[in-house]
Amino acid sequence: MSGALVAYATKHGSTREVAEALAAALREEGLRADVQSARAARDLAPYDVVVLGAPLYRGRWHRDALGFLKRHCEALANRDVAIFALGPRTPVCEGGWPRCRVQLDAALHKMAWLKPFSVALFGGVDPPTLRGERRDQRDWDVIRDWATSVASHSGVRADP
Repeated sequence: MSGALVAYATKHGSTREVAEALAAALREEGLRADVQSARAARDLAPYDVVVLGAPLYRGRWHRDALGFLKRHCEALANRDVAIFALGPRTPVCEGGWPRCRVQLDAALHKMAWLKPFSVALFGGVDPPTLRGERRDQRDWDVIRDWATSVASHSGVRADP
């Protein structure tokens, strides 16, 4: 085993974009990092670290992420796991962040066996309007910083 899997669930693609950015940042830190959808990910054997992310919709974490956790519970028990969610589509000053964090914590609490070493909540993105416009609350610097902390926690480096 070596490296990290960044698995994601998404409805409109914004969580996939975050997963790809996280994997790129992990690679910059010297980790081998692969990106797969939570639904498609089958084999965790090649990975020491699993990062799983999904959006929160109406207070619920995406069902593909929950399915991933249920499907891989035994494998995840032997790996470092980090979790992220995309939630608030409002600025921090509008107050949705604490509510979304409570919702994420409640979703993870249902998986009492899961002990992630890090849990992050990032701003979300409004679904595209008919004109293709989206309000994007993702902070790419915060996302990159979190990836750096995940890499330093794991201590896993790419093979020379």
